[in-house]
Amino acid sequence: MGVSDCATTLPPPKQYGVTKPLSLAGPTEADIQRTKELEKFLVGAGLYESAEEAAKRELVLRQLKQIVKDWVKELTRLRGYNDQMVEDANAVILTFGSYRLGVHGPGADIDTLCVGPSYVNREDDFFFVLHNILAKREEVTELQPVPDAHVPVMKFKFDGISIDLLYASISLLVVPDDLDISSESMLCNVDEPTVRSLNGCRVADKIIKLVPNIEFFRTTLRCLKFWAKQRGVYSNVTGFLGGVNWALLVARVCQLYPNAVPSMLVSRFFRVYTQWRWPNPVMLCQIEDKELGFSVWDPRKNPWDRTHQMPIITPAYPCMNSSYNVSASTLRVMTEQFQFGNNICQEVELNKAQWTALFEQYPFFESYKNYLQIDIVAADADDLLVWRGWVESRLRQLTLMIERDTYGKLQCHPYPHEYVDPSKHCAHRAFFMGLQRRSGELVQEGQQFDIRGTVDEFRHQINMYMYWKPGMEMLVSHVRRKQIPSYVLPDGYKRSQIARVMSGQLAEKPSCNGSICRSRSGERGLKRKKELEGSEEKQQSQDKRPSVSPPRRDSLSPELIVGQKGGMFLQQCSSTVSGGKRKSDEISNNFPSDKMQFAILDKDACAEPIKSQGAQCAQSADGCVHRSSGVTNLVEAGTCEDPAHELLQLSHDGHPVGSTGCISLYSSRGDLYRAESKSLSNNVCENGSRSFGDALLELEPRAPRGMLTSLDSIGSEPAQKSSIRYSVTSTA
Repeated sequence: MGVSDCATTLPPPKQYGVTKPLSLAGPTEADIQRTKELEKFLVGAGLYESAEEAAKRELVLRQLKQIVKDWVKELTRLRGYNDQMVEDANAVILTFGSYRLGVHGPGADIDTLCVGPSYVNREDDFFFVLHNILAKREEVTELQPVPDAHVPVMKFKFDGISIDLLYASISLLVVPDDLDISSESMLCNVDEPTVRSLNGCRVADKIIKLVPNIEFFRTTLRCLKFWAKQRGVYSNVTGFLGGVNWALLVARVCQLYPNAVPSMLVSRFFRVYTQWRWPNPVMLCQIEDKELGFSVWDPRKNPWDRTHQMPIITPAYPCMNSSYNVSASTLRVMTEQFQFGNNICQEVELNKAQWTALFEQYPFFESYKNYLQIDIVAADADDLLVWRGWVESRLRQLTLMIERDTYGKLQCHPYPHEYVDPSKHCAHRAFFMGLQRRSGELVQEGQQFDIRGTVDEFRHQINMYMYWKPGMEMLVSHVRRKQIPSYVLPDGYKRSQIARVMSGQLAEKPSCNGSICRSRSGERGLKRKKELEGSEEKQQSQDKRPSVSPPRRDSLSPELIVGQKGGMFLQQCSSTVSGGKRKSDEISNNFPSDKMQFAILDKDACAEPIKSQGAQCAQSADGCVHRSSGVTNLVEAGTCEDPAHELLQLSHDGHPVGSTGCISLYSSRGDLYRAESKSLSNNVCENGSRSFGDALLELEPRAPRGMLTSLDSIGSEPAQKSSIRYSVTSTA
């Protein structure tokens, strides 16, 4: 090779990332046009803040910087340092997250880090002294310290701007204004919470350096974050991905296609991650161990790292998996959404769809037959703020626990949105989780998932909150798709269908004939009873239904048994009747006022003389037998002194209910249900429309059988060896 040849040789293009690019192709005219359309859509969707809001953010940051400087100077003076030391004392405010990356939108919070000198600590000086300083300022509202978080943080609003403030005390007596935290020397002689706090800024700076085109990266990331929120997969706390995770995923795609424009990058994003073979990690650079004593992500050395489902590795030392919260269920949901995005982008490239189709909101409340509803209640708004934060931070544990206890056969989809019921006057929030059986799972006849113990364990963990106050409560209940409360649905969302369902339920009025009241659903129940009579003997001879859940613990919680057909659940009763004196318009309209209202037993439960007369019976707590002729769903008052007694001791063949034997029950509609166990609920349960008028027992509509469980048994032992108390309602 001659000198002239050497002079004309161009250096190889810079390689971004740990592998060579997949393509160096640039955009076509069509790609440029689609990018313009995408950017126009993002502007129209309101994803860019105004100049006024941007100026306000800068002003807030300047004020915050002055506050922390004054705070450190005052602490320096109180600690007895000389005047020169007080004069030099300093703390700096650095930003990270979406604000540092330049992809924040209107109303977004600002992730900030306060870096202070070595003699100013986090526990006392930051979370106590600085907290009190901020609390006294009029501009500061909703101040919420979270000292026990994985990354300790103080959350608040400053003049309406949301701030997440972290603190790092570094090994310097004086912190310079031009502090460079990219150097690993910043990590010497500091604890792990400080490293995690510093790494927010260090990772953001590293990402900016590792992408080929920062503007294309920002547009693409802004687009993908909005898409993730619309599709319900943007939330690190509930097991999906947060801002830094999406930034790392987008940055890797930018490395693989260094010359692509945003429309190309969005399409390639879905193409890459639809085909990605997890748990292969996503990395922007090689993992290096600087040997400063901090653990780095390495599944070869660390057994815990091998359990990670979707590793997305941070590029700054110590390199860690930023997505350790992801579970098998949330990974499944995200994989499905990546496939959705890939399909839409293919249609956009073929001019068969517009960008708006990509950002359609995920129809969460249409996607499952069964949901868990987690209601969070507190005494006031301030208590709710901290209580909700605690419960929300633990929701991913409920997902993991359900997966663990069902061996992954019951899949969970936590939805990262909170809801408020406008009809409630207390401070509260509601979260929802979709539930379904794993696709392709072979199901035995009658097989069930019993997650009562799992939910009890979760409740126990939640109630260990060290800052608990009276009024802080969490309720977990099951709702079916048709029972989804209307306040969670957008305006106009399937309102007509819901109205038809509700009007159909309300239109089902009872037809009365003398002392017998029976609705049309009751007539259907009688018909089903006749159909079941032929197989009743066979059913009673079978063993208890098999369960795929491990018999790990006993539980008295009455909810959350998943049956085989559509994942049927028995919901926890949420209204307890006390004293037997509660009146209800629905009940009063459905029953004669001189009759007791409670479910009745099969004739097999009657004493021998009454059994011979073919009557249905129930035994009250005082031992008196109440009976009813034929197959009606009312029980005559009998001869007891107190016919409106609240408690019934349900018996089978004249004996307390034991661990064997079946009892047939009628709801107030006359529908026949069958209990293959020993216990009943001590509450008067609600029906699908959440009124007391239709059913005493909450079971699958038009399902002839369902497992009945107990919330409260006599004594502390499980229900196998206890008589069960059943609360009833009367019109007395």
